[in-house]
Amino acid sequence: MRLRALVLSLALVPGIAAAQDDQTLADIRQSLSVLSVDLQRLQRELSTTGGVGTSIQGTSVLERVDAMEAELRRLTAETERLQNRISRVVSDGTNRIGDLTFRLCEIEEGCDIGAIGETPPLGGDEAAPPPPAQPDPVTDGAQLALGEQADFDRAKEALDSGSFRSAIDLFAAFTETYTGGPLTGEAHYLRAKAFEQLGETQSAARAYLEAFSGQPTGPRAGDALVALGLSLDTLGQRADACVTLGEAITRFPDSTAAAEAQAARASLSCP
Repeated sequence: MRLRALVLSLALVPGIAAAQDDQTLADIRQSLSVLSVDLQRLQRELSTTGGVGTSIQGTSVLERVDAMEAELRRLTAETERLQNRISRVVSDGTNRIGDLTFRLCEIEEGCDIGAIGETPPLGGDEAAPPPPAQPDPVTDGAQLALGEQADFDRAKEALDSGSFRSAIDLFAAFTETYTGGPLTGEAHYLRAKAFEQLGETQSAARAYLEAFSGQPTGPRAGDALVALGLSLDTLGQRADACVTLGEAITRFPDSTAAAEAQAARASLSCP
């Protein structure tokens, strides 16, 4: 389900939903749903069951060596098969994200298509498993790049002091400088908060989407989904808001974000 919320960005510009062909949007949603299932299957395959064991049969040293070589060839072939499957999913997902980005740029005023650039591979490094969830957005200093914590703190101070436009600029520079860093998801989330303070709901919604899609298992993922859902409702996209809030409940069932999403769905009279 990592990509499912990305399609909601098509609704962030007023009038987009009416401008897009219903069948085309339905096709995109269906394709992303299929891709989501593939990602879930791959994730299960990357988890151990605890029941794996290897028995090397043979009465002589040569027989045992032959058995080990055969097992090694089998495991190598299986690894290559999974690698190819993951690469296909990454390639397909990356292409879909790039297509959505291009379509958004086409309908946005002042967007330079030539400046979009190449879409980074889904999940960061190609075929790499998703990073584990971090319980705290502030990680150990040894894991941060030189100056990363200081730059983040500077942007956070601007936000706390009420200098929202300055905070937006500083957080934007931070996410460009430390792309994929341990504090990047938090930076996107706080940038969205600054946009909210300025009443720029559309920009806030995009930042919340970036916070979630960049770290879908991160500490701010649930909060970002809930905030995205509420922003979509403010933009007049209640149906998509209900879907997004429901996604927060499904992905993070025992979290505070799920409770907030449940309450929000009730207040919006979601089906």
